Amino acid sequence: MIAEFVPKWIAWEITRRCNLKCIHCRSASQLKVQAHPDFPTEEAFRIINDINDFAKPVIVLSGGEPLLRKDVFEIARYGTDRGLRMCLATNGTLVTDEICEKIKSSGIKIVSLSLDGSVESVHDDFRKQKGAFAGTINATGLFKKYGIEFIINSSFTKRNQDEIPEVYRLAKELGATAWYLFMIVPTGRGEEILNELISKEDYEKILNWHYLMEKDEKDLLVRPTCAPHYYRIVLQKSKEEGTKFERRTLKFSTGGSKGCIAGQFIALIDVDGNVLPCSYFPKPAGNLKKQSFRDIWENSVLFRELRDFKKYKGKCGSCEYLTVCGGCRARAYSVYGDYLEEEPFCSYMPAKLRARKAKSPD
Repeated sequence: MIAEFVPKWIAWEITRRCNLKCIHCRSASQLKVQAHPDFPTEEAFRIINDINDFAKPVIVLSGGEPLLRKDVFEIARYGTDRGLRMCLATNGTLVTDEICEKIKSSGIKIVSLSLDGSVESVHDDFRKQKGAFAGTINATGLFKKYGIEFIINSSFTKRNQDEIPEVYRLAKELGATAWYLFMIVPTGRGEEILNELISKEDYEKILNWHYLMEKDEKDLLVRPTCAPHYYRIVLQKSKEEGTKFERRTLKFSTGGSKGCIAGQFIALIDVDGNVLPCSYFPKPAGNLKKQSFRDIWENSVLFRELRDFKKYKGKCGSCEYLTVCGGCRARAYSVYGDYLEEEPFCSYMPAKLRARKAKSPD
């Protein structure tokens, strides 16, 4: 294993079934699926053993809605018993007292919940299900009751971007350990809302707001996700202010010091056994039914190219912040059909290109 590229975090889609039809869903999940059925419990154990033979990443049981699998806690317990840090990602609507007891007994370390609006009308519109907001709020109360740590993930498009400060405040009030602001990547069902993606200009304003908010935040861990140019903004602002920005980290996170880490520190395993660079990257690097996780991680052409920054194109390839930002590879692939192309939602002009433009005649 190359020391600088170690798998630290794996999202694992253990089902495509879901009780919601969210507008941005990367897998376009639905309650009944035929083309992508759940795999057997024994196959889950085999995959855990395969990963565990190679590395010790955090594994997040995801979906779809993972609580629709009757064996989800059996899978979690198996991973826990093998020394892996098992986590759960749920939309929160199926959480009950019984579910909380099983979360505790299975050894799950932390749970992530989805919250995309500070009020019912906004969240339920985003999730395409009346009662989804109430379900998430109820889940946070149950988690606090049972002493279960939880993260709140919030995804934003033009339809709810004005809600960002209010959702942040609500996440704090609800007692979350962390709040992750997700900038939508148009893949899966999310391709249908391309015209709703936040503009480059607003994107930059939101990330600047996040920087100021994070500097003052003392209790809640906050992290913009799928927003790699935030790490360029952090360096720019710190330099302007003449200070070093010390960022808090979560023991179940990847560290939070770099932008796009798809195929570098994280990966997704989908319900069909495909290993992909991240949860929003639809191109597989290999399949666990044919190869070991280690073989895919170390030898796939896709992963190797993502780690070779000299191959990056456009503004990203010329940018002085390439190694800390990297641009969203999934967004580049979605918009241009080329995962090595420049980040399409970045407004920054690299110094090298600015200098070249200044020298060229009008």
